[in-house]
Amino acid sequence: MIDYAQALQRLLQQVMPQAAESCLLADAAGRISAGAVHSPIALPTFDHAAMDGYALAADEPLLAGSEHAVSGSRAAGDGACASGGECCEIMTGAQLPAGLNSVVAVENTHMLETHADGTPARIRLLQALAPGQNVRYAGSDVAPGTPVLSAGARLDSADVMLLAALGIGRIDVVRRPRVAIVGTGKELQADATQPLVSGRIHNSNGPYLVAALRAAGAHVLLCETVDDTPATYIDALRQAVDAGADLVISTGAVSMGRHDFVPATLDRLGAQQLFHGVAIRPGKPLLCARLVAGPLIFAMPGTPMAVAAAIRFFVSPMLRAMAGQAAELPLHAVLDTPQQPKPGLRHFLRATLHQDRDGRLHARVLAQQQPFRIRPFAEAGAWVVLPEGAADCARDSMVEVVGLLHGHPPRIDPPPP
Repeated sequence: MIDYAQALQRLLQQVMPQAAESCLLADAAGRISAGAVHSPIALPTFDHAAMDGYALAADEPLLAGSEHAVSGSRAAGDGACASGGECCEIMTGAQLPAGLNSVVAVENTHMLETHADGTPARIRLLQALAPGQNVRYAGSDVAPGTPVLSAGARLDSADVMLLAALGIGRIDVVRRPRVAIVGTGKELQADATQPLVSGRIHNSNGPYLVAALRAAGAHVLLCETVDDTPATYIDALRQAVDAGADLVISTGAVSMGRHDFVPATLDRLGAQQLFHGVAIRPGKPLLCARLVAGPLIFAMPGTPMAVAAAIRFFVSPMLRAMAGQAAELPLHAVLDTPQQPKPGLRHFLRATLHQDRDGRLHARVLAQQQPFRIRPFAEAGAWVVLPEGAADCARDSMVEVVGLLHGHPPRIDPPPP
């Protein structure tokens, strides 16, 4: 049995970066950028009015009480033009006419005369106007050539807004890792719409893995449930290989019992074993191997929390590495519930988080940590990580916390009453 850091290192040494592919910007949210993106244009692309009012030429401050003849009107979307005079009515977002450099808000003017059609003809300033006032200058938000997105960044809606404003309709993103899921166990009933047969249980690991892996940015190729025989397991592995899987995740039959056939089956297939057994809780019997000229096989116990911990602390770092992302940075919180972890094991504990009045983050480890219990996991907002040498952790100790899922921050609940 090896420790967590050794296991993760061996796992990451097997990771191959994913290739890039072109993606429509409309489909890019949640994807990982394959390279840095630089602005092709200035943003704004031209000098324009920040508000409705009048554009004027103000090489020096214009004093309150000064009067100005109005020539023409400009609305957002009108093309470039010369001023044709000393003052022009202008609307928010409209391009400044050439020769005019400042905008006075309409509420800071008094109408003196109108044309026959009712448009402004002459105004008086009610306040002084400084050169450049109320103008949004070209490039003041983004200059041409400015880096706007780094390689390995997960695109969110704000990135989509910025790239769209820059006229970028497609972007190179990292191809989603292709993952196949194989759940073992004759006790598993895959069809949740049917009443349970005696001795069977609903398959919760399969739907969880599909949801968690998709949320982490993976492309789930298949999710198969097989019985406790090597033949059906091998057949599912072949399906995964034929589908082009980069990674196969299996659950169950990986420990030391008489029906735990996965280790021997992988040996018989000639798979290169990277490790079998990691000093963690939950999930100690984890196994990782690589098929000959094939994908990685990550086999985990079938208990729900062993599956959840393995996905969060092994598969998630691997998916980040495949996408060219750096390792994530953990948060730290004040521990509200003392812990006595077993020496020599790294513990992954379900917890809730809240902030105190001083803004400090607090973690409360939930009472029922047995690996078969699912409800505490659904109630949790984060994992608390206690390293192998943590010893007894007193109340008010600082502990490491991470979100329940890769790419999703911890959930912070309201403070307790």
